[in-house]
Amino acid sequence: MADLSKYRNIGIFAHVDAGKTTSTERILKLTGKIHKTGEVHDGAATTDFMEQEQERGITIQSAATTCFWKDHRLNIIDTPGHVDFTVEVYRSLKVLDGGIGVFCGSGGVEPQSETNWRYANESEVARVIFVNKLDRLGADFYRVVEQVKKVLGAKPLVMTLPIGTEDDFVGVVDVLTKKAYVWDDSGLPENFEVQDVPADMVDDVDMYHEQLIETAVEQDDDLMMAYMEGETPSIEDIKRCIRKGTIALDFFPTYCGSAFKNKGVQLVLDAVVDYLPSPTEVDPQPLTDEAGEPTGEVATVSVDEPLRALAFKIMDDRFGALTFIRIYSGKLNKGDTILNSFTGKTERIGRMVEMHADDRNELSAAQAGDIIAVVGMKNVQTGHTLCDPKHPCTLEPMIFPDPVISIAVAPKDKGSTEKMGVAIGKMVAEDPSFVVETDEDSGETILKGMGELHLDIKVDILKRTYGVELDVGQPQVAYRETITQAIEDSYTHKKQSGGSGQFGKIDYRIRPNEPGVGFTFESTVVGGNVPKEFFPAIEKGFQSMMAEGPLAGFPMLDVHVELYDGGYHAVDSSAVAFEIAAKGAYRQSMPKAGPQLIEPIMKVDVFTPEDHVGDVIGDLNRRRGMIKDQEAGTTGVRIKADVPLAEMFGYIGHLRTMTSGRGQFSMEFSHYMPCPQQVAEAVIAAEKEKKAAKK
Repeated sequence: MADLSKYRNIGIFAHVDAGKTTSTERILKLTGKIHKTGEVHDGAATTDFMEQEQERGITIQSAATTCFWKDHRLNIIDTPGHVDFTVEVYRSLKVLDGGIGVFCGSGGVEPQSETNWRYANESEVARVIFVNKLDRLGADFYRVVEQVKKVLGAKPLVMTLPIGTEDDFVGVVDVLTKKAYVWDDSGLPENFEVQDVPADMVDDVDMYHEQLIETAVEQDDDLMMAYMEGETPSIEDIKRCIRKGTIALDFFPTYCGSAFKNKGVQLVLDAVVDYLPSPTEVDPQPLTDEAGEPTGEVATVSVDEPLRALAFKIMDDRFGALTFIRIYSGKLNKGDTILNSFTGKTERIGRMVEMHADDRNELSAAQAGDIIAVVGMKNVQTGHTLCDPKHPCTLEPMIFPDPVISIAVAPKDKGSTEKMGVAIGKMVAEDPSFVVETDEDSGETILKGMGELHLDIKVDILKRTYGVELDVGQPQVAYRETITQAIEDSYTHKKQSGGSGQFGKIDYRIRPNEPGVGFTFESTVVGGNVPKEFFPAIEKGFQSMMAEGPLAGFPMLDVHVELYDGGYHAVDSSAVAFEIAAKGAYRQSMPKAGPQLIEPIMKVDVFTPEDHVGDVIGDLNRRRGMIKDQEAGTTGVRIKADVPLAEMFGYIGHLRTMTSGRGQFSMEFSHYMPCPQQVAEAVIAAEKEKKAAKK
């Protein structure tokens, strides 16, 4: 049996362009997994194997690979940095035990790094920090360390210091051992010498060394007492303390280097082995009941426990559907029959493979701690639990964000229609943040996603991978409706026509809910005027109508309904009669409750050179943006603003024109806000026209 203490399941995550994929390439080269390093800008990186990734130079889906370093097995997942693919990061963090947070030496802590860091905090994943690209213009290791403290509210524990800056960056000093690692100009990672600390850095290194020891010994009271009395702890003791503090998320060991120039990556690999947890050292995953409530039990990581595994990603490739699973406990052998606790169906395990990006090695068995892929599973989706049929259980499920943007697509010819159905089915299984609906009136297919880039790439995959030619409509914003006034009303539904009739009377109050709460229902009926057994029918009636608001038919958000009285008939009242009464009440009262159109507001982060700041801010104001913050860096200014999504289509083109191609931006969904009157009127008129045209 493999030794679980020698396993490290880690992810590499960061903002776009901080150098995650390049760092992964260097790790694979150093560990002997690949012999020639591929570069992202040449479209040759191992883990970026989709055509769309190679062309655009970005990572779109997380790729898994396995390698070995100092007798330890590293299962590595390279995740995307782009905000439109956040779901890939989120689901990868869910199954990892540790991570490497990569930050750009000149860009620092960028908006997507904040989002990913927040996800990692929620998933309680221990991390080491790698400040990359120190050979770049404007790179400043000490500034990035300050940003980690200020922006992320995290505690970096500085483990290495850079020797030289920008073009003169030649190596790093290991603060713990006080040794300098200096690379030559050959660009080969193995060509380095261990030297004494450069004379001009001795004081700095001493200061950081002292901070390091003081922080580390806080993890062990005995060591701390001895240290206060003047004893110097051994390197082994300090490492043990750093490991304990890292796993407890008390601090994050922080390294520096340049992955592209092959400098400093070995020390990060050593840190993964020395300080990040093995599968048995992290809190086990909680088990839940069918409704998703925790049962108090956990999936203990052990080979001797019954099988428990989580399917965290589905990928369709040239050999069929691959289901990526993380095994938490037990063993899995080829030919085993396992239970999917979500569907209640069993499946037989045919082929199991260990993934290396898009290559694979066949496996006959896997065990707790492994991340593997199973070929050809039928009914498994992202987030499903796979377990031993004799010991059914459910692992804590994943929650995915709602899409904020949609486009209508139509196949150009008959042949594409069937192909499109099959292709979209596969794509929806792969990506839970990609939603597809059919508009019943017009027959159009509506694709919904997390942003323009997200949908752009989905359309590209349909064209290239599946050969479906599409006509693509204009992007549409996911508007919603809500109410602004409280109202008290009454509605009676009665129908009498031969035989038994229908009767249901409800007295109710409707009021706006706090933003983000959604629909809530309560009953304060006393004295049995409406029997209890009809409450669910009344709630169902109201809830089913929330999908269509009174203004333009957009879904309703944040409404509270209180049933306070009513009346029933001993013979004619039924659940159906009360459900119909609730639907009638909705139609009668919602238009009176001050309905209002609300629109998605995006958190926008723009980076621009200093001489274009005025233009960029003026342009954001014209787009109805609210400027929140401005921060000057060495290479430019960062502007944070809240801007309605409706005003952000095609923004990247405008930004590049304004800033002579040097501006960048990222955005993510923040919240819903009321639309201004003239915008609301235009949207409502357009929706009415659409409906009229369909008739």
